[in-house]
Amino acid sequence: MLKREMKKVKRFERKRRVRAKLVGTAVCPRLSVFRSLKNISVQAIDDVAGRTLAQASLALLGKDVKHTVDGAALVGKEIATQLIKLDIKKAIFDRSGYRYHGKVKALADGARANGLIF
Repeated sequence: MLKREMKKVKRFERKRRVRAKLVGTAVCPRLSVFRSLKNISVQAIDDVAGRTLAQASLALLGKDVKHTVDGAALVGKEIATQLIKLDIKKAIFDRSGYRYHGKVKALADGARANGLIF
């Protein structure tokens, strides 16, 4: 396998290992992060009912928001705002196998800054 393929396989192994321990509910949903080269998105998922409660991404925020650490923080603030409107104050953070560093960390810090607890 090529190095980039191995990187992807290892991320999926980490994701599967972490997801086996995390379960989101309607009161405390799972915040699942997806990061690509051009976008970062997050979903608040109720695993018991199998539905998405809220979502936010750079694409939904508009074209003036760049794919930077600051943009990721704005996505975190947006998801926190949506969940607070739904009267949800706690969540479980699922980093989906990505390192808790850079944009993923900024997204989590942005959500915490707007009052979400995890």
